[in-house]
Order: sequence, then C-alpha cells, then structure tokens
Amino acid sequence: MSSLKLAPLGLKLLQTTPKVLTVPSSRSKYYSVCKEENVKTWNDVADQVVEKAFFLEIVRGLGITLSHFFREPATINYPFEKGPLSPRFRGEHALRRYPSGEERCIACKLCEAICPAQAITIEAEERADGSRRTTRYDIDMSKCIYCGFCQEACPVDAIVEGPNFEFSTETHEEMLYNKEKLLNNGDRWESEIASNIHADHLYR
Repeated sequence: MSSLKLAPLGLKLLQTTPKVLTVPSSRSKYYSVCKEENVKTWNDVADQVVEKAFFLEIVRGLGITLSHFFREPATINYPFEKGPLSPRFRGEHALRRYPSGEERCIACKLCEAICPAQAITIEAEERADGSRRTTRYDIDMSKCIYCGFCQEACPVDAIVEGPNFEFSTETHEEMLYNKEKLLNNGDRWESEIASNIHADHLYR
C-alpha cells in the first residue's frame, strides 16, 4: 500500500521543472565569443568581394594576353611553312639502297619477326651469285604502330621510318605498301634519311 501512495508523489516531483538562473548577457562567455566572431571589418568585406568576383584573376589574364600581343606569333603558315622534326622522328617507311643502286635488304626477316603488329610480310629467294634478296616486301600501314622496332632490328639499315608524315589516304588499298613503293620512298627521302641516321649514330 505504501508504494501506491508514493507513486503520485514521484510523478509530481518529475513534473516540476528546475529553476533556471538568469545571468546577464554581458557576463555570458558564449555570448561574448559569438559577438566577437560576427564582427567584420571593411577589409574583410573587401577581400570577400574581390575573391568572389575573381578580379585579381581577370587582371592577371589580361596581363598575359597583353604580353603575348606584342610577341612574335607561334603559329606557322602550314603547309608552306613546316616546323622542325627530330632526327628520331618515325614517319612513312622506306627501303634504302646502297650508293651503287643495289637494295640493302638481305631478307633476314628480323623486321618481320620483331614487328608487334605483324604488319610486315617478306618472301625471299637466293640469287645466282649466292646472295639473298627479297621478292616480296609488304607493309600494311593500317596495322603499323610506328614503334620503330623494324628499323632497330635491321642490321644493314635497309628498312627505316623516314621524315615524311604527309601520307594520308582515302582508301585502305593505298595503305598497303609493296616493295616498289617502299624503294621509291627510299629514293625520294634518301638525303634526309642519311642525315638523320648520321645525326643519331652516337645514340644507336
């Protein structure tokens, strides 16, 4: 019975709210700290405006533009003007000849074996004098990845990648190079190819 009598008294104690001490706002630490953070000077406001408007970035961009306006233009009048090429530039393939006119390729097939794209096809036969020369030397230029492995593997510098980069075509058949096409490329670019090989011979 005692527990039943004490139950309403406990409910009354829980329902009563504790007294809250009123402290002046001037003595409140939280109030004073927040008040100091909310204070902004004119310099802070100006910095925010400049950052939002990207004014400094605009001025820097205009300065760069004006500095290039008075410089010599970097563009060239292509195709009448062409930029310099490195001696190691890998362009259109070519088969070279010796100064006597004899083709250099000895049909060792190292270029065919090392080609990662399997773009080179070679057929060879032995001549009457005992030397081996190719009867077929085809390159599928649409497969070529211009890695230069064929040029590096050739022991007589027969197959090279010349300086010509203007050999775009409209059909796939034009990208299938045969031996005659490659020899014509070598005859056409022999002077540039020889100078590039000489300029790079210290690094080969």
